[in-house]
Amino acid sequence: MSSFWHFSKQLVRARGLLLLTLVFAVLSAAGLGVGLLGLAPILKVILGEDGGSLRTIAEGFNAGGPLIQVPEALVDRLPTDPLEGVVLVLVGVGVLTVLGALANFGHQFCSQTMAIVTIARIRLDAFRHAVEMPLATVFRFGPSELVSRINKDAQALQNGFNTLLGKAVAQVTKGLASFLVAVIVDWRLTIIAVVLGPIIAITLRKFGKRIRRGARGSLDAQANLLQLSSESIQGLRAIKTASAEREALGRFARINRTVLGQDLRIRTARAISSPLVETMAVLSVLLLAGVASGQIIDGSMDIDRFILALASLGVAGASLRPLANLVNDIQASAAPADRLMEVLGEPRERRPGVRLARLPRHARSIEFQAISVRYPGAAQPAVDEVSLEVPHGTTVAFVGANGCGKTTLLSVLPGLLRPDRGRVLIDGVDLETVDLRSLRRQIGVVTQEPFIIQGTIADNIRLGLRGVGLEAVRDAARLAHADAFIDELPGGYDAPVGEFGANLSGGQRQRLAIARAMLRDPAILVLDEATSAIDAESQDLINESVRRFAAGRTVLAIAHRMATIMAADRIVVMDAGRIVDQGTHAELVERCAAYQRLARPVATG
Repeated sequence: MSSFWHFSKQLVRARGLLLLTLVFAVLSAAGLGVGLLGLAPILKVILGEDGGSLRTIAEGFNAGGPLIQVPEALVDRLPTDPLEGVVLVLVGVGVLTVLGALANFGHQFCSQTMAIVTIARIRLDAFRHAVEMPLATVFRFGPSELVSRINKDAQALQNGFNTLLGKAVAQVTKGLASFLVAVIVDWRLTIIAVVLGPIIAITLRKFGKRIRRGARGSLDAQANLLQLSSESIQGLRAIKTASAEREALGRFARINRTVLGQDLRIRTARAISSPLVETMAVLSVLLLAGVASGQIIDGSMDIDRFILALASLGVAGASLRPLANLVNDIQASAAPADRLMEVLGEPRERRPGVRLARLPRHARSIEFQAISVRYPGAAQPAVDEVSLEVPHGTTVAFVGANGCGKTTLLSVLPGLLRPDRGRVLIDGVDLETVDLRSLRRQIGVVTQEPFIIQGTIADNIRLGLRGVGLEAVRDAARLAHADAFIDELPGGYDAPVGEFGANLSGGQRQRLAIARAMLRDPAILVLDEATSAIDAESQDLINESVRRFAAGRTVLAIAHRMATIMAADRIVVMDAGRIVDQGTHAELVERCAAYQRLARPVATG
């Protein structure tokens, strides 16, 4: 429960709302307590005690010499007719009931507002933290897992806050008010109830632990289910073409059974806890009735006091009885709180409070010094002791079979991945000592699968660049040869783009990504199969634009098409995470067997 209470402390930030919540809860409970005490004169009138009128009852009360006296002016106005007295008390109780309902509304309104506002803040903090985590950490969690924790777990935590602030506070204050009335009426019966209370609390705690464990297992399984669902739906084309529907359904069914098992485990604990506590409460009332019966028979207790004490304890029990389910709800919220805490406990890329130097614009060289990168759980490093120097203004093509480490190596440059060993220097400055934002602002990256956001065409081109005018966006689109298809769209640069760019072709998405990179005016351009989805004629035009744009910039390109490779100033050949050779096309064709295998399809075609 420590994570749940950690997040609960954030509720205190809304001090005004918290104070109002407690005030309204106390007012609502006070109305209930006064209403119960109001039953005492009704019982006396009905039973005919003290003359059977409200006035004589008040006079008898004052004669007893209590600290709080009923004002004489009020006593004189009280009716002497028993029925009128009962009606007056009932009207008073009714007024208190209305006031209590208003106080209860205020309590629920304030408590739910606090929970909603606090969860929105926690959700934002979790998303910010996830966005600022190192890419390797994101890979370890899995994108779908992080999405599940940020959204679904935050919502589950909100349910716990609503229970804590709304239902639990209301029930506890009402239960305490009723219990206080019972103490005032007859403290002896109340002591017996106090003795039985810890037994019920221990029972609730036992079942609460079981529910918390089951809730954690259910959330983990549901996160796996979300990941599989997203993976299957997004890859539905591949699943259908491979006739793998049964396999996908089988995997979903296995995880779904796990979710079912965990939910059934929670169900059992929830189902048994409430009736068990209710049974214990009824047995407690029976015990109290037995004790009180003996006192009434021997004359040491009045029947009206017994009825009122029993009624007060009954109301207290009715108010506290739902705590079994409420405690279960709060315990269930501990699991999502733990999962959110795991995300927030991960280190960020940029260390809070640490200011690093800004990196001047790249002008001399890029150096990879003995870089090694190993993914978690991998048997072999993806990049193994790679050293390379790239002079400013040159274009270097990286080639090799899939999985040879090209993308991993270039992911180290913008700090997306951190090397396990070695370092990267730009113009002699170690990138570990510079501000990441100043580094990434001078790097333009175009990947084989461009990232497209929901928004407009212009929003996608200016992604990450605030305040850039439409004319600059148009210029970048013209350089990327994207203006032709943009002008044909309804709305042009204001045309909406669907989720993941579903209403655009692969080539159109890549052109937008190229325009986005060009708009940044980068000193370093990283191209990872940037034109793989573009037809040959358009590719020649874009390559020419990229060549003109690359003048005075350093270009690092991962390529498989020979036209792109041969246009580079230097070609780096990688295999099994190492650089096996580098040089021009002509040099490598003569001496490098790995390059010869890559170039042979073109040479023999």
